[in-house]
Amino acid sequence: METALVTGASGGIGLEIARVLAQNRFNLVLVARRQTELNQIKDELIAKYGITVKVIAKDLSLISSCEEIYKELQEENIKIDVLVNNAGFGDYGFFDESDWNKDYRMIELNIASLTFLTKLFINEMTKRKHGRILNVSSTAAFQPGPLMAVYYASKAYVQSFSEAIANELKGKGVTVTALCPGATVSGFQKAASLESSRLVKGRKLPTAKEVARFGFEAMMKGKTVAIHGTLNKLLAFSVRFFPRDLVSAATRFIQEKTKEKN
Repeated sequence: METALVTGASGGIGLEIARVLAQNRFNLVLVARRQTELNQIKDELIAKYGITVKVIAKDLSLISSCEEIYKELQEENIKIDVLVNNAGFGDYGFFDESDWNKDYRMIELNIASLTFLTKLFINEMTKRKHGRILNVSSTAAFQPGPLMAVYYASKAYVQSFSEAIANELKGKGVTVTALCPGATVSGFQKAASLESSRLVKGRKLPTAKEVARFGFEAMMKGKTVAIHGTLNKLLAFSVRFFPRDLVSAATRFIQEKTKEKN
Protein backbone atom coordinates (compact mmCIF):
# COMPACT_ATOMS: atom_id res chain seq x y z
CA MET A 1 0.00 0.00 0.00
CA GLU A 2 1.13 3.52 -0.76
CA THR A 3 1.37 6.26 1.85
CA ALA A 4 0.07 9.82 1.51
CA LEU A 5 1.00 12.81 3.63
CA VAL A 6 -1.74 15.43 3.99
CA THR A 7 -1.17 18.82 5.61
CA GLY A 8 -4.02 20.84 7.08
CA ALA A 9 -5.79 17.53 7.60
CA SER A 10 -7.95 18.41 10.61
CA GLY A 11 -10.78 20.03 8.68
CA GLY A 12 -12.19 21.34 5.40
CA ILE A 13 -10.70 20.20 2.10
CA GLY A 14 -7.69 18.61 3.81
CA LEU A 15 -9.84 16.33 5.94
CA GLU A 16 -11.97 15.33 2.95
CA ILE A 17 -8.88 14.58 0.84
CA ALA A 18 -7.65 12.36 3.68
CA ARG A 19 -10.98 10.52 3.65
CA VAL A 20 -10.89 10.01 -0.11
CA LEU A 21 -7.34 8.68 0.09
CA ALA A 22 -8.35 6.31 2.89
CA GLN A 23 -11.30 5.04 0.83
CA ASN A 24 -8.82 4.28 -1.94
CA ARG A 25 -6.56 2.24 0.36
CA PHE A 26 -3.76 4.72 1.02
CA ASN A 27 -2.03 4.67 4.38
CA LEU A 28 -1.88 8.18 5.79
CA VAL A 29 0.32 10.66 7.58
CA LEU A 30 -1.89 13.51 8.79
CA VAL A 31 -0.42 16.86 9.78
CA ALA A 32 -2.18 19.78 11.48
CA ARG A 33 -1.81 21.85 14.61
CA ARG A 34 -4.53 20.22 16.71
CA GLN A 35 -3.57 16.86 18.18
CA THR A 36 -7.03 16.05 19.57
CA GLU A 37 -8.80 16.47 16.22
CA LEU A 38 -6.08 14.48 14.45
CA ASN A 39 -6.46 11.59 16.88
CA GLN A 40 -10.23 11.54 16.35
CA ILE A 41 -9.77 11.45 12.57
CA LYS A 42 -7.15 8.72 12.93
CA ASP A 43 -9.56 6.53 14.92
CA GLU A 44 -12.36 7.15 12.39
CA LEU A 45 -10.26 6.21 9.35
CA ILE A 46 -8.67 3.14 10.93
CA ALA A 47 -12.08 1.85 12.04
CA LYS A 48 -13.69 2.43 8.61
CA TYR A 49 -10.90 1.39 6.26
CA GLY A 50 -8.35 -0.67 8.21
CA ILE A 51 -5.46 1.46 7.02
CA THR A 52 -2.41 2.72 8.92
CA VAL A 53 -2.65 6.33 10.09
CA LYS A 54 0.12 8.36 11.71
CA VAL A 55 -0.61 11.81 13.08
CA ILE A 56 1.91 14.63 13.57
CA ALA A 57 0.82 17.78 15.36
CA LYS A 58 2.90 20.64 13.94
CA ASP A 59 2.42 24.32 13.14
CA LEU A 60 3.60 24.68 9.55
CA SER A 61 3.70 28.45 9.79
CA LEU A 62 7.00 27.64 11.54
CA ILE A 63 9.34 26.57 8.74
CA SER A 64 11.34 24.36 11.12
CA SER A 65 8.31 22.06 11.37
CA CYS A 66 8.89 20.83 7.81
CA GLU A 67 12.28 19.33 8.55
CA GLU A 68 11.04 17.94 11.86
CA ILE A 69 8.27 16.06 10.02
CA TYR A 70 10.69 14.79 7.38
CA LYS A 71 13.21 13.54 9.94
CA GLU A 72 10.53 11.82 12.00
CA LEU A 73 9.29 9.91 8.96
CA GLN A 74 12.83 9.01 7.94
CA GLU A 75 13.54 7.61 11.40
CA GLU A 76 10.42 5.45 11.16
CA ASN A 77 11.26 4.44 7.56
CA ILE A 78 7.95 5.79 6.26
CA LYS A 79 8.18 6.55 2.55
CA ILE A 80 5.79 9.12 1.11
CA ASP A 81 4.28 8.31 -2.28
CA VAL A 82 1.74 11.16 -2.31
CA LEU A 83 2.28 14.63 -0.86
CA VAL A 84 -0.80 16.82 -0.41
CA ASN A 85 0.13 20.40 0.45
CA ASN A 86 -3.22 21.68 1.66
CA ALA A 87 -2.42 23.73 4.78
CA GLY A 88 -3.04 27.43 4.34
CA PHE A 89 -5.16 30.36 5.48
CA GLY A 90 -6.33 33.77 4.33
CA ASP A 91 -7.17 37.10 5.90
CA TYR A 92 -9.54 39.90 4.94
CA GLY A 93 -8.96 43.66 4.91
CA PHE A 94 -6.77 46.43 3.56
CA PHE A 95 -3.07 45.58 3.46
CA ASP A 96 -2.04 48.90 5.03
CA GLU A 97 -4.24 48.10 8.03
CA SER A 98 -3.36 44.41 8.38
CA ASP A 99 -1.39 42.72 11.16
CA TRP A 100 2.12 42.09 9.81
CA ASN A 101 2.64 39.05 12.03
CA LYS A 102 -0.46 37.44 10.51
CA ASP A 103 0.65 38.36 6.98
CA TYR A 104 4.07 36.86 7.66
CA ARG A 105 2.62 33.62 9.05
CA MET A 106 0.44 33.39 5.92
CA ILE A 107 3.47 33.71 3.67
CA GLU A 108 5.40 31.16 5.72
CA LEU A 109 2.52 28.65 5.63
CA ASN A 110 1.06 29.20 2.16
CA ILE A 111 4.40 29.60 0.36
CA ALA A 112 7.55 28.71 2.32
CA SER A 113 6.39 25.52 4.04
CA LEU A 114 4.65 24.23 0.89
CA THR A 115 7.86 24.76 -1.06
CA PHE A 116 10.12 23.24 1.60
CA LEU A 117 7.97 20.13 2.07
CA THR A 118 7.97 19.64 -1.69
CA LYS A 119 11.75 20.02 -1.73
CA LEU A 120 12.22 17.52 1.08
CA PHE A 121 10.09 14.75 -0.43
CA ILE A 122 10.56 15.27 -4.16
CA ASN A 123 14.08 13.84 -4.34
CA GLU A 124 12.96 10.52 -2.88
CA MET A 125 10.10 10.40 -5.36
CA THR A 126 12.36 11.02 -8.36
CA LYS A 127 14.86 8.40 -7.14
CA ARG A 128 12.04 5.85 -7.02
CA LYS A 129 10.59 7.28 -10.27
CA HIS A 130 7.21 7.26 -8.60
CA GLY A 131 5.20 9.90 -6.78
CA ARG A 132 2.36 12.40 -6.88
CA ILE A 133 2.13 15.91 -5.46
CA LEU A 134 -1.17 17.73 -5.00
CA ASN A 135 -0.80 21.42 -4.16
CA VAL A 136 -4.03 23.12 -3.13
CA SER A 137 -4.01 26.39 -5.03
CA SER A 138 -7.16 28.44 -5.67
CA THR A 139 -9.04 30.33 -8.33
CA ALA A 140 -7.54 33.29 -6.45
CA ALA A 141 -4.27 32.41 -8.19
CA PHE A 142 -5.43 33.85 -11.51
CA GLN A 143 -5.91 37.51 -10.56
CA PRO A 144 -4.89 40.12 -7.99
CA GLY A 145 -7.10 40.18 -4.90
CA PRO A 146 -7.80 43.57 -3.34
CA LEU A 147 -8.88 43.13 0.30
CA MET A 148 -7.02 39.80 0.40
CA ALA A 149 -3.81 40.91 -1.30
CA VAL A 150 -1.34 38.60 0.44
CA TYR A 151 -3.57 35.53 0.19
CA TYR A 152 -4.21 35.95 -3.54
CA ALA A 153 -0.51 36.59 -4.15
CA SER A 154 0.42 33.49 -2.18
CA LYS A 155 -1.85 31.35 -4.33
CA ALA A 156 -0.41 32.88 -7.50
CA TYR A 157 2.95 31.62 -6.25
CA VAL A 158 1.57 28.13 -5.57
CA GLN A 159 0.07 28.01 -9.06
CA SER A 160 3.19 29.16 -10.88
CA PHE A 161 5.48 26.95 -8.79
CA SER A 162 3.30 23.88 -9.33
CA GLU A 163 3.04 24.31 -13.10
CA ALA A 164 6.79 24.91 -13.41
CA ILE A 165 7.92 21.85 -11.48
CA ALA A 166 5.25 19.73 -13.18
CA ASN A 167 7.04 20.55 -16.44
CA GLU A 168 10.49 19.86 -14.95
CA LEU A 169 9.37 16.44 -13.68
CA LYS A 170 8.04 15.13 -16.99
CA GLY A 171 9.63 11.76 -17.68
CA LYS A 172 10.76 11.32 -14.07
CA GLY A 173 7.73 9.38 -12.86
CA VAL A 174 6.41 12.18 -10.63
CA THR A 175 3.33 14.33 -11.32
CA VAL A 176 2.33 17.65 -9.82
CA THR A 177 -1.28 18.81 -9.74
CA ALA A 178 -2.49 22.27 -8.73
CA LEU A 179 -6.04 21.99 -7.39
CA CYS A 180 -7.90 25.29 -7.82
CA PRO A 181 -11.16 25.43 -5.91
CA GLY A 182 -13.33 28.52 -5.81
CA ALA A 183 -15.29 29.46 -2.71
CA THR A 184 -16.12 26.22 -0.90
CA VAL A 185 -18.15 25.24 2.16
CA SER A 186 -15.43 24.92 4.80
CA GLY A 187 -14.02 26.75 7.79
CA PHE A 188 -11.95 28.99 5.51
CA GLN A 189 -14.53 31.75 5.10
CA LYS A 190 -15.04 32.15 8.84
CA ALA A 191 -11.31 32.15 9.54
CA ALA A 192 -10.73 34.76 6.83
CA SER A 193 -13.75 36.91 7.90
CA LEU A 194 -15.34 36.43 4.46
CA GLU A 195 -18.83 35.30 5.47
CA SER A 196 -20.58 38.55 4.53
CA SER A 197 -18.65 39.25 1.30
CA ARG A 198 -20.35 38.99 -2.10
CA LEU A 199 -17.99 36.10 -2.84
CA VAL A 200 -19.82 33.94 -0.31
CA LYS A 201 -23.04 35.46 1.00
CA GLY A 202 -26.22 34.02 -0.51
CA ARG A 203 -24.37 31.61 -2.80
CA LYS A 204 -24.77 27.84 -2.95
CA LEU A 205 -21.19 26.71 -2.64
CA PRO A 206 -19.68 23.31 -3.44
CA THR A 207 -18.78 21.17 -0.47
CA ALA A 208 -15.25 20.35 0.63
CA LYS A 209 -16.09 16.69 -0.09
CA GLU A 210 -16.92 17.47 -3.74
CA VAL A 211 -13.72 19.47 -4.19
CA ALA A 212 -11.62 16.76 -2.53
CA ARG A 213 -13.00 14.02 -4.79
CA PHE A 214 -12.39 16.19 -7.86
CA GLY A 215 -8.81 16.93 -6.75
CA PHE A 216 -8.03 13.30 -6.01
CA GLU A 217 -9.27 12.18 -9.42
CA ALA A 218 -7.29 14.91 -11.18
CA MET A 219 -4.14 13.95 -9.27
CA MET A 220 -4.54 10.27 -10.13
CA LYS A 221 -4.89 11.22 -13.82
CA GLY A 222 -1.72 13.32 -13.60
CA LYS A 223 -3.42 16.59 -14.55
CA THR A 224 -1.31 19.69 -13.98
CA VAL A 225 -4.14 22.19 -13.41
CA ALA A 226 -7.50 21.16 -11.98
CA ILE A 227 -10.05 23.99 -11.65
CA HIS A 228 -13.21 22.90 -9.88
CA GLY A 229 -16.49 24.02 -11.47
CA THR A 230 -17.36 25.18 -14.97
CA LEU A 231 -17.96 28.81 -13.95
CA ASN A 232 -14.64 28.90 -12.10
CA LYS A 233 -12.87 27.62 -15.21
CA LEU A 234 -14.47 30.31 -17.37
CA LEU A 235 -13.59 33.05 -14.90
CA ALA A 236 -10.01 31.83 -14.44
CA PHE A 237 -9.29 31.85 -18.16
CA SER A 238 -11.33 34.94 -19.09
CA VAL A 239 -9.39 37.34 -16.85
CA ARG A 240 -6.42 37.23 -19.21
CA PHE A 241 -8.47 38.99 -21.90
CA PHE A 242 -9.38 42.05 -19.80
CA PRO A 243 -7.30 45.05 -18.67
CA ARG A 244 -5.60 44.31 -15.34
CA ASP A 245 -7.08 47.38 -13.62
CA LEU A 246 -10.56 46.18 -14.57
CA VAL A 247 -9.81 42.69 -13.25
CA SER A 248 -8.63 44.12 -9.92
CA ALA A 249 -11.70 46.36 -9.66
CA ALA A 250 -14.06 43.46 -10.40
CA THR A 251 -12.33 41.25 -7.85
CA ARG A 252 -12.59 43.97 -5.21
CA PHE A 253 -16.31 44.38 -5.91
CA ILE A 254 -16.87 40.65 -5.40
CA GLN A 255 -14.77 40.62 -2.24
CA GLU A 256 -16.45 43.60 -0.61
CA LYS A 257 -18.90 42.93 2.17
CA THR A 258 -22.55 43.56 1.48
CA LYS A 259 -24.40 46.09 3.59
CA GLU A 260 -27.12 44.74 5.85
CA LYS A 261 -30.62 45.91 4.96
CA ASN A 262 -32.74 47.37 7.76
